[in-house]
Amino acid sequence: MPNARATHLTRRGILAAGGALGLGAVLAACGDEDTNSGGSDSTASAKASGPWSFKDDRGETVKLDKVPANIVAFTGVAAALYDYGIQVKGVFGPTTTTDGKPDVQAGDLDVSKVTVLGNEWGKLNVEKYATLSPEVLITTTFDDAGTLWSVPEESKDKIAQLAPSVAISVYDRQMTEPLQRMWELAESLGADMKADKAVQAKKKFEEAAARLRAAAKAKPDIKVLAGSASDQLFYVSGTNFSIDLEYFKALGVNFVEPSEKAKEATGGWFESLSWENVDKYPADIIIMDDRSSTIQPADITESTWKKLPAVKAGQVIARSPEPILSYDKCTPLLTSLAEAIEKAKKVS
Repeated sequence: MPNARATHLTRRGILAAGGALGLGAVLAACGDEDTNSGGSDSTASAKASGPWSFKDDRGETVKLDKVPANIVAFTGVAAALYDYGIQVKGVFGPTTTTDGKPDVQAGDLDVSKVTVLGNEWGKLNVEKYATLSPEVLITTTFDDAGTLWSVPEESKDKIAQLAPSVAISVYDRQMTEPLQRMWELAESLGADMKADKAVQAKKKFEEAAARLRAAAKAKPDIKVLAGSASDQLFYVSGTNFSIDLEYFKALGVNFVEPSEKAKEATGGWFESLSWENVDKYPADIIIMDDRSSTIQPADITESTWKKLPAVKAGQVIARSPEPILSYDKCTPLLTSLAEAIEKAKKVS
């Protein structure tokens, strides 16, 4: 498995790059968190009054006397749990925009009902965190070292002393795997996964996957490029490591792949291009990073961008490099790409 660390990259560059989000290089590897995994893995619904345990994707098992009520989670994780009926007490990560509205990563989460411990990546107020009497901290991990996503390196030890952590891996696997793990986590926390809402959401996801597979099969020559924009650079993501791109590729989508040599500097995640060279890779559809930390297509003023065939043809759609891991939120990602391929004209 290729190592995703690239310590010479800036966090700004990593956050701006759609496929580079999971680089553990921004943080030092959390090797000291390798504790005894303990034994049983609880993935069945836990009784509210009974003990709770969950074995996460680092192989670590958290055991508590009861199902945790004081949950603190990365915003996207909190949004996924919310879709399954689990309410967290505090969040960290992009939660609200400058005008106070929910960030794209907050999904349907009622941001007025959670304590925001840090409203950007890598920010978590330890003192405020302590006041919540946290019982468990839940986030994702984007590397094979199990680095806790968005937990500040400088205060990770203090944070670890206040509550155990659970990490769902979103590194080097297809989207369906972390979706299933989040389902299991929500179920262990008391979510009713037999409820019609949950059952129908999963069914619609499977239907959307079938539609995308059919669209890709019908138009195999349509090339899709995954991009992300910053002030100075345009990033082209490779399909390795990113859960959405790996899954879409498995369904048959024909992706533009940066050269392996070009990706070496980023541990294989993406290639950085100057705006003058944004036309290096011909594409029929461009899927663009939708996070608030990046520049959105409507705000890109570079003339080279506007001349791209896919842009001129109106064949640019949004991509969520950090998808909210509920079936309800991932279904539109499949549907949007399927529709774009179905309607796409060959312009590259």
